[in-house]
Amino acid sequence: MPSIQTTIARELNLTAAQVAAVIDLVDQGNTIPFIARYRKEATGGIDDATLRDLDERLTYLRNLEARKDEVLRAIEEQGKLTADLRAKIDEATVMQRVEDLYKPYRKKRATRASKARDAGLEPLALLILAQDRSAKDPLAVASGLVNPEAGYPTPEDALQGAQDIVAEVVADDAEHVACLRAATKRNGALSIEAVDASEKTVYEAYYDFSEPLSRIPNHRILAVNRGEKEKKLKVKVRTDADAAISQLERRILRGDGPFAAPLKAAIADGYKRLIAPSVERDLRAELTERAETDAIRVFAKNTENLLQQRPVRGARIIALDPGYRTGCKVAVLDEYGKLLDHTTVYPTPPRSQVKETQAQLAAYVEKHRINVIVIGNGTGSRETEEVVADYIARSKAPVRYTIVNEAGASVYSASKLASEEYPDLDVTTRGAMSLGRRLQDPLAELVKIPPQAIGVGQYQHDLNQAALERALTGVVENVVNRVGVDLNTASASLLGYVS
Repeated sequence: MPSIQTTIARELNLTAAQVAAVIDLVDQGNTIPFIARYRKEATGGIDDATLRDLDERLTYLRNLEARKDEVLRAIEEQGKLTADLRAKIDEATVMQRVEDLYKPYRKKRATRASKARDAGLEPLALLILAQDRSAKDPLAVASGLVNPEAGYPTPEDALQGAQDIVAEVVADDAEHVACLRAATKRNGALSIEAVDASEKTVYEAYYDFSEPLSRIPNHRILAVNRGEKEKKLKVKVRTDADAAISQLERRILRGDGPFAAPLKAAIADGYKRLIAPSVERDLRAELTERAETDAIRVFAKNTENLLQQRPVRGARIIALDPGYRTGCKVAVLDEYGKLLDHTTVYPTPPRSQVKETQAQLAAYVEKHRINVIVIGNGTGSRETEEVVADYIARSKAPVRYTIVNEAGASVYSASKLASEEYPDLDVTTRGAMSLGRRLQDPLAELVKIPPQAIGVGQYQHDLNQAALERALTGVVENVVNRVGVDLNTASASLLGYVS
């Protein structure tokens, strides 16, 4: 087996020396941005994107090797580890293959097969699997294994118990499962229907829907998963069961004989009861992982673009966080983001105090030499924008206004970090300040917010949160270290990302 170092070098088109240098630096605790910027002479100038790919692959391959060791030890403790099985496990390149090979040796809860084994029916099962043409009639053999106390009072019951053992043996065979999984992935379809077809939901487009597994797009997988989680959709993997059973028979049967009929029955039972549900779970998990990986990639790219927005220097700001019943929170900031003033106005229904709001804006513009008004894009944004635009047009004040995305502002304003920064301000004023500072220096402000709360992707709450956080933290690190920070004004949050 090639080493982890050799495998990564081949996959990423790097030299073994480059990979070895990066692995050594990572093991010493260096971050990817640090290695990318300050250890180029050791890595041969590998860029940060490739370094992250290398780091992720290193983690996966190390976890794979650790799992192999666990599996080999567990099988060896059972006294069932053969040279052939060890070689197959050593050669496995994906976790799924290791788990398939380990499946027959994994401790199981009580099954129909284990009950039959306890009743002494395994010799008959072995005869069926051996397909001995010289053996006598299966029922005649089964009649000698009748065990009423164990639940097998007749030869037919004993034969059925032996078939249960055979079905489990067939279903536990890693090669059979891998073959059928590949065939189902190639030819199967995701079939979706409504739990209640009369109910109006956002998932109506999927109430009677089917699409090949090989072609279903990632966004649809995530939508269907959410509908299933909310118990609005029923989702199944559909495939040709008869074709799958025929494929198994071709792999196992060796012509006709006295045991051919019970073996065929066991193969069909093993597929329908054990293999098909397992393959469906595996393929659904694979589809979900593929969709989540793509969604996280899009999320990361959007986050990177957002964090790289240019700061607006010299902006003295009135930041408005719109609202209806509780009013519109106002924060006045100087060009360095320092809070100069704050209040609450009510330009929107139910109070609709338009004149009072415009008068307050005029007072702040004159008193603090304001040149930009920032409006959050949440509830009440449109009505607030109309009031601000009307004020600027009427007064001809030398002021512009802009709309900013307020996603995550409430998360920051209620956070421990915000309360430490501004212990004397309430959460609403902190939120308005955050909106204004997003215009002045987007990167410095947005790093205070968990990246998944910024709202630049879909299904963020349905994704693997650990993987999402890992990817987005990497993006923030990359951007901070690419752009740099001003040590005189940088917050602790910003400095925390410096490599």
